Amino acid sequence: MVSACDVLAVGAHPDDVELGCGATMARLAVARLRVAIADLTAGETATRGTPELRSQEAAAAAGALAVAWRTCLGLPDAGLSAADEQQVLAVVRLLRAAMPRAVLLPHPGDPHPDHAAAAALVLRASFLAGVARWHADTGAPHRPRLLLAYAGPRQLLQPDLVVNVTASYAAKRAALAAHASQFSIEAGAATHLASGFFLPAIEGRDRAAGNTVGCELGEGFTALGPLPADDLAWLLGRVK
Repeated sequence: MVSACDVLAVGAHPDDVELGCGATMARLAVARLRVAIADLTAGETATRGTPELRSQEAAAAAGALAVAWRTCLGLPDAGLSAADEQQVLAVVRLLRAAMPRAVLLPHPGDPHPDHAAAAALVLRASFLAGVARWHADTGAPHRPRLLLAYAGPRQLLQPDLVVNVTASYAAKRAALAAHASQFSIEAGAATHLASGFFLPAIEGRDRAAGNTVGCELGEGFTALGPLPADDLAWLLGRVK
């Protein structure tokens, strides 16, 4: 059930958050921040795995990351659109109910069209959620203060911020392992995700990000707009 949280990570599909910022979520959870995940779709157009199976895997991954809750908005996979008022309203409802101070979301430049569409949708909803007269019946206005974009699985960022996730990376590996329908070579048809080199490439990217700040493993983020100093200090004060 959706309830108030400190940090909300949003992905287009189950497993997007784990790939992009799973270890950061685990680290924030250890630091006793209330963190949560919202999947915009059930990933129903994926080559492998049914929505029911993917929901079970997402729940297991959430447990590995120790997040407070995880929800799926049930928006259309391969059909996300910031121009669809009902989709925007669904995300506004989520933000007003969860009241996150920080939101982690896909990067707008992610080459995967669903991920880029998810970014546009969350950005629009983040603004409108703070407009008191926009669908006022959906809850009190709330606008996240800090918007940070994580890299897509086929995207190399020049991050503004790198979080040292060396100590929490085992949780990310466990969360990704929970998504066996997507990543296990034995689980079905041959795909890029289940190639055997996809997950090592993700870890290689995180090692490269960590290397830029002198640690073994890191997850990089870019700021979407100016970084509010007080909110960044609040977040980083818990990531030690």
